[in-house]
Amino acid sequence: MLEFSSEDIDEMEHLYRINLINSCSGYKSANLIGTKSEDGFSNLAIFSSITHLGSNPALLGFFLRPTTVIRNTYSNIKATGKYTINHVHSEIIEDAHHTSAKYDSDISEFDVTRLTEDYKDDFLAPFVKNSPVQMAMQFVEEYPIAANNTILVIGKIEKLFIDNTLIEDDGFVNLSKGNIATINGLDGYAIPQLKTRLEYQRPKSQFANLTD
Repeated sequence: MLEFSSEDIDEMEHLYRINLINSCSGYKSANLIGTKSEDGFSNLAIFSSITHLGSNPALLGFFLRPTTVIRNTYSNIKATGKYTINHVHSEIIEDAHHTSAKYDSDISEFDVTRLTEDYKDDFLAPFVKNSPVQMAMQFVEEYPIAANNTILVIGKIEKLFIDNTLIEDDGFVNLSKGNIATINGLDGYAIPQLKTRLEYQRPKSQFANLTD
């Protein structure tokens, strides 16, 4: 098994280090965040850092890299307070990945890909049409991360739209049925399949035979 010390990591070639550290943490969610500027320009960008923070209230967070360069997603969220989160599925992976390219704020990623804007219930920000899971988000707060100058952005789910074929009787969203993609590192995409669901776990009795 290969071993890397923190010193080894610090001294690695730049691209090798980025690929190694971005992929060693495991599979991540693949989501498109849709926003709209105050001037009416729509923006779409792929993120792999969206994470569940709580269900009551329903909060999600995501991380932004340092804002030392223009971040259209961040600027639009701060200006309007509204954004959408849309799951990437197998049929849109290439176009979704292209939204990582850095376009000027007056160029919409919808115009340079085959992805289509979708608007619901007069919500300001655009959804991605045909995404099986779509969320209308309201910005709540942000936290700067001093260690690397990133920002944790927290939002509340205002409305949740899910393809009805994905929801099980107990509310579980079976992403496998929607061919939802995950990201390994920065550019590796996979379509996971659900293997099993396990019951809620409780501590074993102190008298249980752990060898059984």
